[in-house]
Amino acid sequence: MTVDELPQLGPVDYLILEFPGNRMTGEGLPLLLELVERRIIRILDLSFVRKDADGSVRGLELTDMDGDGQLDLAVFEGASSGLLGEDDLQQAAAVLEPGNSAGVIVYENVWAAPLAAALRRSGARMVANGRIPAEDLLASLEAVERGADA
Repeated sequence: MTVDELPQLGPVDYLILEFPGNRMTGEGLPLLLELVERRIIRILDLSFVRKDADGSVRGLELTDMDGDGQLDLAVFEGASSGLLGEDDLQQAAAVLEPGNSAGVIVYENVWAAPLAAALRRSGARMVANGRIPAEDLLASLEAVERGADA
């Protein structure tokens, strides 16, 4: 397959979201759905794991998180590209504190797909990427502000 034949695909990222005490309220769900509906991201995989107090790990089923009688994540039921395997879920659970659960999301940044495709066609390739944690960014901005006040 040549670069011109590659599908238009945006960068793919993953998130592991820890829920202390297995408390998943679903509060962020409408915002996640909005990102999907606005075609900013596309969910490729969505799985849940729980790390019990004894350190054992098990997968969790999609559930009614807010208790309203409806399956909150039904729109994502079956979201499985095959990218997430059992080993990945075990690795995700390894970063959890015992007694907590996590949602593991693999998503495509759809907004970037046309740019990524154009760059691939021109011969560009990504050689590094990363993410600056919000806490680090805020600390840096506060330090700059303190320096400007001095």
